[in-house]
Amino acid sequence: MTSNTGYQKMFPVSWTELHRDARALAWRLADLGPFKGLVAITRGGMVPAAIIARELSIRLIDTVCVSTYDRMERGAQVELLKGTAAERDKGKDWLIVDDLVDTGVTARAVRALLPQSHFATVYAKPAGRPVVDTFITEVSQDTWILFPWDQEAVMAKTILELKGK
Repeated sequence: MTSNTGYQKMFPVSWTELHRDARALAWRLADLGPFKGLVAITRGGMVPAAIIARELSIRLIDTVCVSTYDRMERGAQVELLKGTAAERDKGKDWLIVDDLVDTGVTARAVRALLPQSHFATVYAKPAGRPVVDTFITEVSQDTWILFPWDQEAVMAKTILELKGK
């Protein structure tokens, strides 16, 4: 990552690590329920939401679909692409799950839709941390989290190939 993107560090997360961290989040949430249902924030929240729903035996699962433009800017705009049934009761007794809270722009928009819900993320950065109720791992604001769905397995080059031999 280059300095003009705002990210100085890279934090790659494997499928195994994500599964472990999502289960750890479920452990923290277990005593806070029961929840009426779970709302996953698409797209990143879908994988951790599936793991957490399984661990907490939550069968009612919905999504809220948003698109964020200029997400690094303070005045970023969030477009609601699809709402959720949890809006009927302002999210009371519902659990919101996302993979990450970064700047908090998306989280604040979803929180406004579901102000009485419990908001949980696997990873949190300082700027967005106050918006969520529960998270597992905090990373610095200048860290890019490389999720497993953004990685591709490729064969590693041998030392001789790297030397051009």
